Amino acid sequence: MEKHSGQIIEYVIRKKGFNISDLARSLNINRRSLYNWFNQKDLSAAHIFKIGNVIRHDFSVEFPELFSKDDFKLLNQRYLDNIVVSTTPQQIIDWEEKYLRLLEEYNNAVLINDEKRLLLVK
Repeated sequence: MEKHSGQIIEYVIRKKGFNISDLARSLNINRRSLYNWFNQKDLSAAHIFKIGNVIRHDFSVEFPELFSKDDFKLLNQRYLDNIVVSTTPQQIIDWEEKYLRLLEEYNNAVLINDEKRLLLVK
């Protein structure tokens, strides 16, 4: 019996409880396109891989002929808008400090600009 890629993908998505609209949005496609993918017997490896990354599922189990375990090894890292982000606690602290420093610089620039405008009005 031949595999129907689209049906397998749809089964995994529904089994994991993903909302189709949210998934389509995460994939930057419309719902109709996603439903069309479900109807394709031979869905491209690129589409399967993209879905796997979004729903954090290792499709090398269902499609060993297309993927190896290593293809999905980054799934255990944090995802932010479907982009892999791997940060250490120190990096988070560094980014927070940079953000606060930039925010203070911005606030100071706004205050200086407001003071200049007040002087021009007088």
